[in-house]
Amino acid sequence: MIAIPQAIVAGMVAQARRELPNEACGLLVGKENEALKQYPLTNVDHSPEHFSLDPKEQFAVLREARRQGWQVIASYHSHPASPARPSAEDIRLALDPNIIYIIVSLQEKENPVVKAFSIREGAAEEVGILNSKF
Repeated sequence: MIAIPQAIVAGMVAQARRELPNEACGLLVGKENEALKQYPLTNVDHSPEHFSLDPKEQFAVLREARRQGWQVIASYHSHPASPARPSAEDIRLALDPNIIYIIVSLQEKENPVVKAFSIREGAAEEVGILNSKF
């Protein structure tokens, strides 16, 4: 289970819509399983089918999180035209088993879907999101 405030869920959806037709991406920081802040990052691939976080931005988030006494608890990205489930590539690239992976699907433009997953050893398992209505 991960707790994500309404404003952060809305922020991820808004970023995903702004960055269409490309995938949007970013990090959530907080404590334990509670997200406290969203960091939208640049998708350096500028692609509608895959993403890569900007390394400089990623390290800046890590520094800021440590300064606040927080940690990165989730990575998120959007699927502009596919469901909110990890692709084979998403699973292959999920290298940190200690964070949650969030997907924002805009497949149905008027009804975005946000889902969270624990990905370990090549297997994805959906986890619940608290406070996720937007």
